[in-house]
Amino acid sequence: MAFEGLADRLQKTIQKITGKGKVSEADVKEMTREVRLALLEADVNFKVVKDFVNRVKTRAIGQEVMESLTPGQQVIKVVKDELADLMGGEQSKIAVNNKPPTVIMMVGLQGAGKTTTTGKLANHLRKKHNRKPLLVAADVYRPAAINQLETLGKQLDLPVFALGTEANPVDIATQAIQHAKENHLDYVLIDTAGRLHVDENLMDELVQIKANVNPDEIFLVVDAMTGQDAVNVAESFNEQLDVTGVVLTKLDGDTRGGAALSIKAVTGKPIKFAGMGEKLDQLEPFYPERMASRILGMGDVLSLIEKAQENVDEKKAKQLEEKMRTMSFTFEDFLEQMQQVKNMGPLDELLNMMPGMNKMKGLKNVQVDEKQLGHVEAIIQSMTKEERVNPEIMNGSRKKRIAKGSGTSVAEVNRLLKQFEDMKKMMKQMTNVKKGKKKGLNFPFM
Repeated sequence: MAFEGLADRLQKTIQKITGKGKVSEADVKEMTREVRLALLEADVNFKVVKDFVNRVKTRAIGQEVMESLTPGQQVIKVVKDELADLMGGEQSKIAVNNKPPTVIMMVGLQGAGKTTTTGKLANHLRKKHNRKPLLVAADVYRPAAINQLETLGKQLDLPVFALGTEANPVDIATQAIQHAKENHLDYVLIDTAGRLHVDENLMDELVQIKANVNPDEIFLVVDAMTGQDAVNVAESFNEQLDVTGVVLTKLDGDTRGGAALSIKAVTGKPIKFAGMGEKLDQLEPFYPERMASRILGMGDVLSLIEKAQENVDEKKAKQLEEKMRTMSFTFEDFLEQMQQVKNMGPLDELLNMMPGMNKMKGLKNVQVDEKQLGHVEAIIQSMTKEERVNPEIMNGSRKKRIAKGSGTSVAEVNRLLKQFEDMKKMMKQMTNVKKGKKKGLNFPFM
């Protein structure tokens, strides 16, 4: 989970004050001291921490908290609001030029994941905005960068404009825009050259490209794992290029979160996207308020709903609900449901989007064993269609065949069959309870 260490520390701190019927100035000072230490440990810029803590303290000791009927809850709201403001407040949307194509320069240091992020952004624009992007290979100093972008283009079935390693990057960018106009493409994503560190030659070239193509956006790609160094890089690029937004990569890793919490405050530039995994569809628009909720263990219901809407077939979901009610739910349905949920992303990430998960005993920062789920999938796929629909026909020889075909053991097959049977019994009980309620029956435990 993003910000795992910071989230742990902040959640423990705010839990001490949550249920208080009365909050004193001493309580607020103790809480803000803990918050300050948590942010500094997360490698957040010292000045940013100081300003943040002062704002929280001023509001938490003010009338909006002290005169509230639930002061503890009101303090948490203050922390959440200020955390969201620290990261930009509202989501900053991507630019759209009234006269296509919209031109985006992708800049950053070598190793930050710039080329991959260029492919991810193109994929996002096509899938989520129904746009037709063009990938432009303007990093002529690393042949591998051109090859990588062309490979990404093939994987995503998107056009790539490249003139090889001998061409001038400024010429490549200008010709690419003309090519996009002639082919009615909506976006031009220019993958510029990176260096191992900020240097004069790199900046001069980027300034020349900017002057010639007049981009609508200049996205700085920074590695969230580098912490405070990412903020220093952002400052350098912003001074020279006046970047319009930041894309944070590797935000799903074991990052302390300092970059995400400092960049907007230090540079004034919003975080527009965040890389949440290695797959080409794991680039998400950055919502400061939603991220603040996740950090404080309040979940992220809106993102969860959006993922469900994108990946779960509504018609099939209704059919599944009907099957559950009529007790005709089979392993075939179970497999289909598993595959739809898997498309939504890593399960531990989905669970962390659910409000209250951090408070449930044994489920805090839950880690779902994806390997075990793979075993379940393999077992079901090794069954015949008849076995999936009628698991009661399973005998010893069938179980041995399924175990062999799935690379598991007979014991694992038996365990899955029992779990499936238990689940069906539970569904039956729930259905009976609902029927009982409709008939006006009284249940002592209801």
